[in-house]
Amino acid sequence: MNPTDHHDDENTTSDITPAVGPAGDLATVHRLPARPEGGGPAIEGEIVSEEEWRLYTSQQAQRAWRYAEYRRQGAAVVKATRTAVTHDRTVASAKFAGRHAAYVFGGAGIVAKRVWEAKTNSRYERLLRAAEARGDVEELKHWEIRAELAKEKRHRRMQDWLKAPAQIAKGLLLAALVAIVVLFGIGCLLAISFSDAAMIGAPFEAVTDFIRWVTIAISVTWGPFLLAAPWIALAALHHIGRRADAHPGWLARTGGIGSDASTLVTADGIVAALRHLGIPAMNKALKDGWTPRFELNPTREGTAPFKGYRAIVDLPMGVAPTMVADRREVLAKNLNRNPVEVWASDYGREKGGKAGYLNLYVADSGVMDKPTPEYPLLHEGSTDVFAGVPIGITQRGDVVSIPINGSNAVFGGQPGQGKSNAVRVMVLGVALDPLAEIRVHVFAMNGDFDAYEPRLSRYEKGATAEHVESALDHLEDLYAEVGRREGRLAELGAKKLTRAISEQHEDMRPLLVAFSECHELFGHGEYGKQAAELAVNIVKRGRKTGVSTVYDTQSSRADAIPSQLVENVGANGCFSVKTWRSNDGFLGDGSFAAGIRATELRFNVDRGTMVATGMTDELFEIVRTFFVEVDDDRGWDAAADVIARAMTQLKPGTPVAGARTAPALGTARDLLEDVADVLGDDEKAKATDVVARLRQLAPAHRPYQGLNADKLAGQLGELGVKVTKVGVLTVFTERVRKALAERGGDA
Repeated sequence: MNPTDHHDDENTTSDITPAVGPAGDLATVHRLPARPEGGGPAIEGEIVSEEEWRLYTSQQAQRAWRYAEYRRQGAAVVKATRTAVTHDRTVASAKFAGRHAAYVFGGAGIVAKRVWEAKTNSRYERLLRAAEARGDVEELKHWEIRAELAKEKRHRRMQDWLKAPAQIAKGLLLAALVAIVVLFGIGCLLAISFSDAAMIGAPFEAVTDFIRWVTIAISVTWGPFLLAAPWIALAALHHIGRRADAHPGWLARTGGIGSDASTLVTADGIVAALRHLGIPAMNKALKDGWTPRFELNPTREGTAPFKGYRAIVDLPMGVAPTMVADRREVLAKNLNRNPVEVWASDYGREKGGKAGYLNLYVADSGVMDKPTPEYPLLHEGSTDVFAGVPIGITQRGDVVSIPINGSNAVFGGQPGQGKSNAVRVMVLGVALDPLAEIRVHVFAMNGDFDAYEPRLSRYEKGATAEHVESALDHLEDLYAEVGRREGRLAELGAKKLTRAISEQHEDMRPLLVAFSECHELFGHGEYGKQAAELAVNIVKRGRKTGVSTVYDTQSSRADAIPSQLVENVGANGCFSVKTWRSNDGFLGDGSFAAGIRATELRFNVDRGTMVATGMTDELFEIVRTFFVEVDDDRGWDAAADVIARAMTQLKPGTPVAGARTAPALGTARDLLEDVADVLGDDEKAKATDVVARLRQLAPAHRPYQGLNADKLAGQLGELGVKVTKVGVLTVFTERVRKALAERGGDA
């Protein structure tokens, strides 16, 4: 190839032409395309070989990798730093350091406040505002007098300070003169004793030496003391702040060893909890300087492990105990408790209580989750129904006995929360009294009381209409029995049944009748109203005769359990319910407003726990019933062994094992024949008169007792007898006889 040849084509990418280099060697010449006229801007650059390009790209890749590695390492460092900073131990350590630093500042604030109050009347002004907020005139006068006396004393001290320099100068001068005279006198005595006049100055030299050594000692210790003084002051402030627990809330311990925030309840803690309830009148009173007065400082109550704190505290004007009870969930949170562990009620409603005071009980954390003890009479022992029988324990671990003789009981709540078990425990306790008679109606086909059957003088179960009618007959018999016993007590010259009378007279044994699932009885369309009236009358009259009843139900509706019955029984127990209406339906009107609230009990979680009234001297108690164990898989009931033991303890004459069998229901009657019989020779009669005559004809026939004119007209109409309204509903004798004749002809 000619070295001078070249391509003139401007469209080619490049021309490679060998050329002679400076040294005569051939070299590759790279020719770029010529820039056309009017073309774009010239591009400057450097032509590199493939090897150089690979090296360049390799370096770029390495650089990118290094940058990525740097970012990865940086992210790892940031993540590790964040993990370390946010770790629980780091946070706890930071809080620990911050808390102890805050103690120093808090202690300084406390010291400053003490000094300020000591030098001013701010303390008395605060107490005056508190007394004024409470409306306590006597206390207001007392603090006004104290404040004036404090001002007068402080004024005298200031006057004394003004006179102090002159008095101190006079005192120092006098002391110096006295010291000189005394030392001179001592020197004279020494001079006479040693016969040396130079000894007169010896006492002065000794005093001078003493002063010099004291000065040396002070100069030696002064430096270390000055270095240690700030640290001593800090330690003192830290100690004061720590004793007062002076630190921000966010620095408080969050748990672990040494954390007592969840267990310890103090007066200051209660005041702080009240301060943060969000009650405007409370906040205003506290801002104005109101200070709560404790009728009872937080005091430990209960038996381990069921313990808690009781406190009775005054409330300011404009704040009622019910307002605090309404905010019980917030109050519990402020005290580091679950709502079910804090109970606030009106102390004024209790026996011997003071109006306007709050009765506050705070259980130890976790008390409600601890299992109840074993039923105390499971293996041995007997009872006395005149003294009550054990049914459960309070939050304090105290055994609660439910009254039997002279009392009645109602248990209610949502299904499955422990109502039937409460009745089982109650009946089991009564079974262990050798004198007591027990009868049970269960308006369902469950076996809750099957194990009790040998000890029951009457036992019926089932939700049939026949059982309801039988129970109504039983209530009528009980009402008649109450009347009989009243007459018997009058014969014996006694005002009420006692154990001695029961032991002497077999016909006066204490009697308990249980109606389980009683809504089936009182809600019955035909017999419910009559059953309710009888039950209420028995409760009202039977108290002194030894006839007691107990009812349990799932509903608080009036057709499930009469409100008068709830109000007249002596003991009420309400398990978990959803609404205040159900709460008051089982515990009585106004219970919810007074802070007696089973709505706070947790469904299924607090199973077996009830809010109870009438079982102790307290306004109410949180009672956890004993549990009589049952194993449905094996068909085993722990009550069976107790009943077997009870059977061996019986006194002669105590009815057991079906001794009071249900009487046969009345025989069927023919309404047409009975109507024809009561009409007699009358041509017609008012329907109301016919009803009255039917009741007289068959007083024991229950359908006639619940009959009225409208019902009679309806029933006769079904039998083919038209009852015409002639001013009033009227029954015509001819129509009745015609219906009888037609029925006879058909037969």
